[in-house]
Amino acid sequence: MHVHILGICGTFMGGLALLARAMGHKVTGSDANVYPPMSTQLEEQGIELIQGFDPSQLGKEGESQPDIVVIGNAMSRGNACVEAVLNRGIKYTSGPQFLSEYILPERWVLAVSGTHGKTSTSSMLAWVLEDCGYEPGFLIGGVPQNFGVSARLGNSPFFVVEADEYDSAFFDKRSKFVHYRPRTLVINNLEFDHADIFADLAAIQKQFNHVIRTVPGEGKVIWPAENNAVQEVIELGCWSEQEQFHATTSSQNSSQKGWYANSIAADGHEFEVMFNGESQGILSWSLIGQHNIENAVMAIAAARHVGVAPALAIEALTKFAPPKRRLELLDTVNGIAVYDDFAHHPTAIETTLQGLRAKVGEGQAATGKLIVVLEPRSNTMKSGVHKDTLAASMALADCAFLYQADNIGWDIKTNMASANLPVTVSTDINEIIALVIAEASAGDTIVIMSNGGFNGIHQKLINALN
Repeated sequence: MHVHILGICGTFMGGLALLARAMGHKVTGSDANVYPPMSTQLEEQGIELIQGFDPSQLGKEGESQPDIVVIGNAMSRGNACVEAVLNRGIKYTSGPQFLSEYILPERWVLAVSGTHGKTSTSSMLAWVLEDCGYEPGFLIGGVPQNFGVSARLGNSPFFVVEADEYDSAFFDKRSKFVHYRPRTLVINNLEFDHADIFADLAAIQKQFNHVIRTVPGEGKVIWPAENNAVQEVIELGCWSEQEQFHATTSSQNSSQKGWYANSIAADGHEFEVMFNGESQGILSWSLIGQHNIENAVMAIAAARHVGVAPALAIEALTKFAPPKRRLELLDTVNGIAVYDDFAHHPTAIETTLQGLRAKVGEGQAATGKLIVVLEPRSNTMKSGVHKDTLAASMALADCAFLYQADNIGWDIKTNMASANLPVTVSTDINEIIALVIAEASAGDTIVIMSNGGFNGIHQKLINALN
C-alpha cells in the first residue's frame, strides 16, 4: 500500500512510519514545526517528509491518491488535508488502529502504561529482551539509544509498545492503549494529566479499566501497590494474573510478596532487586533517581513474564543507555554539566531533581549548584492545572529560570512567589540564556526541562557556555 501519515513527526507516528515501511509499504507523510529527534530519524531512514498540510500532497483525485491515510491525534477538523481526505472519501484510520490491525495481530504485546516513565520503562524492557536474544519488535515514544530508532518490527512474536492514555484521533476518543490488547500490561503510576481531553482523574481511570478488560486471563498486570489511583482501577475489575511493585518495603521484610528494591547508592545508580523476599541480583548502572529504580524493576518483572530470568535482565540493564531527552547529559562545558529532560509534570520534575540532588550532594558537600531551566509547555501546564504545585516541585534546585510563552494562560511570576528558591521568569529565550550564563560556574549542573523544542535553547546555551 501507499500509506500517507498526517502528523508524521510525532513520536508515535514517526515510529509507525518505520514499521509500515519495514512491512513493505510506500510511506510518505507531512507535518509542521518539526524538531529532532523524530525529524532527524525520518530523514536518516529515507522517508519522504512534506512540510505543511497542502492537499496537493494527497495526489490527484482518483489517480495517485494514497491507499490509506493515517491521521495523527494532533490533527483536527479544519486542517486542509483532513478535509480533503473526508471530501474525497479516501480510506483513513488512526495510528493506534493501524498498529492494531496491521502489525500487532498474533503478537505477544507487552504494553507499558502510566502517567510517568512509559518511554524509559518500555526502552528498558525492549533492551532486556534484545540483550537476552528475544529480538522483539517495539514502538516507543522516544529514541532508545541502545537501538538508535524508535520502532522496528523485530524477529519474534514479542512486541513492546509504549501504551499512551492520550486519545487516538479526532474521530476516536478512546485512549490509544485500548487498541493494543496486551498480554503483559505494566501500569507504572497514575495521576491527573492531559487536562485538554480528560475532565478529571476518574475519566483517565475509566480508560485504564478499559485496557485491563482486554488483558487475557492468562496474561499479567504489573502495578505499584502504593498508588491509590491504580488500586482503584484494579478494584473496578481485573481478570488476569497480577504482580505488584512495593516502593516502601523494608529491606528487613523478607516475607514480602511481589517486587521491591533495596537502594545501595543514594542517587539510585546501584540497588538490589527483590522478588518474593529473595534477592534477584544487584544492578549497578549509569541512571539515577528513585523513579528509574522503579522503572527498572517494572521492566524486569515484565520480562520475567515472557521467560527472562531476573538475573539476566539485571545484567542486560547494566548496558542500558536511556532514551534521548530522559535526563540526557548533552555536554559538559567548562566544568558545567548540561542535561536535557522531558519532565513536564510536577511529579516528574520533582523525581528528576531528587536524583540529581542525590548526585550533586547537599550543603557544604555539594559539588555545585543545581540550576533548572523550565518551559511549562504541555497542554495541562499551559491551562494552569499544575500552577499551584509547580513551585514546590522545584524545591530541591538552587535556582530556576522559567519561560513565559505567549500561549500560557496564567502568570507564572505570580505563582512562583511562594517558591522557596530564587525563580526568574522571562518571556525572552535569549534573556534566560544570558541570566543562566551569569549564574553558572564550574561544578554546577543545569537541567533543561521541556516536552518540546524549547526554541532550540539547549544548543544555544551550550554554545554560550563555551
